[in-house]
Amino acid sequence: MMGASREALDAARERLDALVDNTAVDAVALAADLAAVTALLDRETSLRRVLTDPAQPGEGKADLVGRLLGGQVGGEAVDLVSGMVRSRWSASRDLVDAVEGLADTADLIAAERDGSLDTVEDELFRFGRIIATAPQLRAALSGRDDSAAGGIAKAALIRDLLGGRARPVTERLVIRLVERPRGRSLEAGLEALSVLAAARRERSVAVVTSAVPLDDRQRQRLGDALARLYGRQIQLNLDVDPAVLGGISVRIGDEVIHGTVADRLDEVNRRMAG
Repeated sequence: MMGASREALDAARERLDALVDNTAVDAVALAADLAAVTALLDRETSLRRVLTDPAQPGEGKADLVGRLLGGQVGGEAVDLVSGMVRSRWSASRDLVDAVEGLADTADLIAAERDGSLDTVEDELFRFGRIIATAPQLRAALSGRDDSAAGGIAKAALIRDLLGGRARPVTERLVIRLVERPRGRSLEAGLEALSVLAAARRERSVAVVTSAVPLDDRQRQRLGDALARLYGRQIQLNLDVDPAVLGGISVRIGDEVIHGTVADRLDEVNRRMAG
């Protein structure tokens, strides 16, 4: 998101945080309501255009949200979305992305409350690694069947895979992703959820690939070194790939730090070829 949309999203996140500071608010129910609003806005192109039209007064758009959503979702969701449509958005799709992000955040807040946020973040990462190495499973979950029946089938497959093996929050997040990918690859969606979970703890996510598993001392030293380098806490998502031959490779966002034997051999080969 750029410009006005980014500012509007930041304001919406602040309102969500203020709302869920009240522990009486059911974060799981709020997440489900916001997910339902996401589906509505994603489906109704003309509606989202009206709600993001800068020529329309903010209060009028908020009143429209109240009339449409009142009685359909909880009051907290209505209030959040009403506040969002009062803001200015650079593109109508940005509003849908923002509501979806708040839905995911609300579910992660529920995990934060019950002390399972670390586990959920790890489960999302692990499931992403499974998808990356299982082409048939990826194809089944990423099929182009966007019908209701197709979504139900994908959700059932996720429940078979994760039911009883992962936290309920993890299952809900992944089901929403496969039911409504909204143009994203499954891998990209899972990574975005992992980053969002890390942000709940004001951390960045580092995907660390090594030839052999790192022990506790190595993980601590690496985490401390990256925290000093970036000036913030870094969540380590660990993966093992014998192809790296030794050392480690660290990816934080678009930045990759190479420190593997394979990389050094590639460099030698490049120099010899030159």
